[in-house]
Amino acid sequence: MNNKQELFNQIRSGNLETVQKLLNNDPALLEVKDERGSTPLLLAAYYGHTDLVDFLLKKGAKVDALDGSGNTALMGVCFKGYTDIAQKLIDAGANVSQKNAMGATCLIYAVTFNRKDIAEMLLKHGADASVKDARGNTAMDLVKEQGTRKHGTGGTLKTILDVQNLEHCFDSNHIALGRPGKQ
Repeated sequence: MNNKQELFNQIRSGNLETVQKLLNNDPALLEVKDERGSTPLLLAAYYGHTDLVDFLLKKGAKVDALDGSGNTALMGVCFKGYTDIAQKLIDAGANVSQKNAMGATCLIYAVTFNRKDIAEMLLKHGADASVKDARGNTAMDLVKEQGTRKHGTGGTLKTILDVQNLEHCFDSNHIALGRPGKQ
């Protein structure tokens, strides 16, 4: 097994010590991609390994690296629900409004997968709620569309996510649209 394969296997297993050794011996592995286009940071975030995410960010991993589908590490944690990792990635400068190959954003994923805390975090950090995905839907459209659907918790997305908090993003004075103060 080569070092690249070993690195990705150790990341999947959450083995910080071995990942540290591999990257210390070969720093070029920091941005190497696996067969799906994932970098070590993307994979560590997707698997919810907070300690690995911390280490990789400190080593200088590119926070907005894209996988083969145009997804970022932040997009992955938005649908997986890792709020603490989402905050770390945002603090490291992740683009909260990045679009993937299907036009989806972190906010669209957070709303689709009922991640209220992450959706609120994204909005607080300026996520653009007006972005439309490949089907022409904004995050608000998805909230309304899913508002009557039942989810595993027995509630509805509309009750989980306060729609009013998302609707204010469409106000012309909201900073998420990049037009503060304009009427």
